[in-house]
Amino acid sequence: MDDTNYIVATDGLSKRYGKRNVVENLNLRIPQGCVYGFLGPNGSGKSTTMKMLLSLVRPTSGEVRVMGRPMTRATRRELLGKIGSLIESPPGYGHLTGRENMRLVQRLLGLDDGQVARAVRTVRLQDHLDKQVRNYSMGMKQRLGIAMALAREPRLLILDEPTNGLDPAGIEEIRELLWRLADDGVTVMVSSHLLGEIDKTATVLGILSNGRMIFQGTRDELFARSIPDLLIDCSDPRRAHGLLERELDSSLDDRAVRLPGLGNEATARVVSTLVGAGIGIYEVRRDQQSLEKVFMDLTEGGGL
Repeated sequence: MDDTNYIVATDGLSKRYGKRNVVENLNLRIPQGCVYGFLGPNGSGKSTTMKMLLSLVRPTSGEVRVMGRPMTRATRRELLGKIGSLIESPPGYGHLTGRENMRLVQRLLGLDDGQVARAVRTVRLQDHLDKQVRNYSMGMKQRLGIAMALAREPRLLILDEPTNGLDPAGIEEIRELLWRLADDGVTVMVSSHLLGEIDKTATVLGILSNGRMIFQGTRDELFARSIPDLLIDCSDPRRAHGLLERELDSSLDDRAVRLPGLGNEATARVVSTLVGAGIGIYEVRRDQQSLEKVFMDLTEGGGL
């Protein structure tokens, strides 16, 4: 496996519990220095995948490579020293202050004061360290958890649903933080079931459905692989619809005929059919597509 350009790469990664496949034959490729958006509906296998990357869950089969090295019992300790993570609920003892929680992490990992101070500044929590964590907002708890993950100065940061439960201001804070980290050279893998947030944050997308990877690539590549609906403005839309609905999934859309899933050759045949029937063609165009629609089409249909 040539994974020179990837900080994380998996081959055939699978996890079964009994007869249930939670993750199946996953081939992740996370480029170095990107924000990798790991998308999928709840229950699609995202958290299990992240736990396998962190060696918290043992794969049933397949291989995980991190920074070009296999994640094994022999390499695990060294590799995890270069990875920060926040999986599920944010850590931290509620009865302690933010500062006291960071000191615990410092002692546990053998870090110096400078590393802790830089992590706290990165998440902009320096003015709130003397508050008890139980009095933090959800956004502040998430930032504390990310500071704990960043304190060891990792090359890779893995975050599972970091915007869950946050208000719009908290979501914006996390988004800006991820951009800053990527600008500083940290590769970030962030999972979510909220497409709008990942679309505004990630440079590379991976979409999971029922434990299988159904898309991996850039936003532009995702759009390129999905065919937008065809809209035909013509002189007699009802008659055109009547002619086409016998063989195609035709519908009326205001004064146009809508046809989903047609490539260029099929489009040419449709136009020829309508012209041959004496129907005037005014305009043929592709409908504007939202990323949300592409995502729903993918995850509901199991692929493009």
